[in-house]
Amino acid sequence: MESFDFVVVGGGSGGCAVASRLSEDPSTSVALLEAGGADDNWVVTTPGAMILQIAGKTNNWAFNTVPQAGLNGRIGYQPRGKGLGGSSAINAMVYIRGNKADYDGWAELGNAGWSHADVLPYFKRSEDNSELDGPYHGKGGPLHVTGLRSDNPVREIYLQAAQEAQFRIRDDFNGAEQEGLGTYQVTQKNGERWSAARGYIHPFMKSRANLRVVTGAHATRILFEGKRAVGVEYQQNKELKRIRAGREVILSSGAFQSPQLLMLSGVGDAAALAKHGIASVHHLPGVGQNLQDHPDFVFGFTSDAPYFTGLSFGGIGRIIKGIAQYRKERRGPMTSNVAECGGFLKTRPDLDLPDIQLHFCMAMVADHGRKPRWGTGFSCHVCMLRPKSRGSVWLQSADPSAAPAIDPNFFGDESDLDTMVAGFRTTRRLLEAPALKALQKTDAVTARIETDAQIRDVLRNNVDTVYHPVGTCKMGTDDPLAVVDPKLRVFGLEGLRVVDASIMPTLIGGNTNAPTIMIGEKAADMIKAEMRAS
Repeated sequence: MESFDFVVVGGGSGGCAVASRLSEDPSTSVALLEAGGADDNWVVTTPGAMILQIAGKTNNWAFNTVPQAGLNGRIGYQPRGKGLGGSSAINAMVYIRGNKADYDGWAELGNAGWSHADVLPYFKRSEDNSELDGPYHGKGGPLHVTGLRSDNPVREIYLQAAQEAQFRIRDDFNGAEQEGLGTYQVTQKNGERWSAARGYIHPFMKSRANLRVVTGAHATRILFEGKRAVGVEYQQNKELKRIRAGREVILSSGAFQSPQLLMLSGVGDAAALAKHGIASVHHLPGVGQNLQDHPDFVFGFTSDAPYFTGLSFGGIGRIIKGIAQYRKERRGPMTSNVAECGGFLKTRPDLDLPDIQLHFCMAMVADHGRKPRWGTGFSCHVCMLRPKSRGSVWLQSADPSAAPAIDPNFFGDESDLDTMVAGFRTTRRLLEAPALKALQKTDAVTARIETDAQIRDVLRNNVDTVYHPVGTCKMGTDDPLAVVDPKLRVFGLEGLRVVDASIMPTLIGGNTNAPTIMIGEKAADMIKAEMRAS
């Protein structure tokens, strides 16, 4: 059995960051296990190929939820990245950190070291921003951040509509203030996707002898000696293998699969595990609890304007021209992340923080792109940033190859539906501004939807995830559902840490990729400090 100082399970955003930073010291050996592939091909690097991944099973676990009572019993869809880079290799590349108050809230819950002032240096360290600088931004980090190169004039039309609807314009959503509408920065370089793997892992796979990257390695359980994690069992090419961790096992498999692997390994609610014949290593009832996600609704409009892609003769023609332009210049519509514009708004003026986020998309998007329709147009997502509903993740069986059961419990708390109604009306204000109204040919989703009751119905019939699940291995101190402490060490066990979005005690107000990379950066620093102290 091969042995390394650290074995990192999961090559997503958190796993790539922590594995890369720990392996900067040539005397520290690190193994990174990833169930998917290297994700270093054109499907990943070409932003315009994103739909091939999100809508299908290319580099995607493509999970489903259990039936959602709050959504009229519908089964939701939960795409998750499978391969180096994790979901950063298939997402819309939007670079958002969340609101400063989110992290201060974590610290107020007792998580020392996680205030905004504490985490800002790690956001800056990870970032190489080609456009913005100052006290909130970094230069020279592994993650390239820049503006879009799609050259789509709709961005200016969007900003005009925002002004017409009397919303403020925001040039930087990651600066001193968040509220407002604008265009998003993206994790790209030279018009190509820049995943966590491209920044943190791919450059060092051959140059660091102390970093071993194993792809196609599906972890089946964590190995324990008593209460200490000592290694990982994984399946590769139908062969069961083991790898030893001299110092720590670091679990970075995401909000669904980190709790799943803990439970498969005997860590979780002992009674629930016994139902699957799994012996308890440590009773930890919070594993898989506290699931939070942003409920999201999508407005859709057909349009004859020559700015949008889609299945029409004109739209297909623009795609063909866009491919040629991309190959020649790395510019144009194939560099688009689709969700080029957006922002953060308050549904009531008395709120302290924005409570909804918009993603304005340069195409008609229905059912996560899984239901293409003839015609071109645009869409606008609105999601609720801080839902009160809490869901959970649990085992469907003791088979490691089986998907976990996922229950976001959307609208489990009725007040979330009230907020989404307000978010619907706030977003419609923008969409009915003259500049955007002029682009609309037909309203595909919300025509003749006016009353609160009608809005509630259309929300229950259409809301789903906007791909930001967190919280299932909650960080906390004096909390019966906490799974890890503020150093991200699993309670009651030794040599085991969780480093991914599952440790978030509360959902942040924004996209979760950059915060997950920050968690990986901070975890590496904490581990290095402990190594120096010992």
